Amino acid sequence: MGRALQLFDEVVLAIAADSTKKSLFTLEERRGLAEKALVDFGARVRVTAFSGLLIDYVQSENYGRSCAGCGPSRTLNLNSQMALMNRKLNDSIETLFLMPRGAYTYLSSSIIKEIGRLGGDVSAFVPPWSAKRSMRKYHGEKP
Repeated sequence: MGRALQLFDEVVLAIAADSTKKSLFTLEERRGLAEKALVDFGARVRVTAFSGLLIDYVQSENYGRSCAGCGPSRTLNLNSQMALMNRKLNDSIETLFLMPRGAYTYLSSSIIKEIGRLGGDVSAFVPPWSAKRSMRKYHGEKP
């Protein structure tokens, strides 16, 4: 997020409601977790949720561009395909890619979820409070 804030005055983290990914947390839980994780960035970062196509959401909010983080090659390939499709749907909106720092290039949410699901410690990859909440979810306990 810090690198995106070097490029933009404000950054909006838009969480998709209609994702095909199997999420561990509900949309509202994901939004709350993101807000907590980004609180130190202050008013220049806003967390929202949207339904439908990202390109439609970006246009409806008059953002003019979207930004995607690209980690492992699989994620880069998927994000590239999505960016090209978005360009086909609306060529007035640009998609920018930010590559992660070297220490994080191997990470993906799928890998972190798999480690947690199998009882591994995910605290090296997410904030400690998020790791505890995730483990409670995996073990069926109330957060």
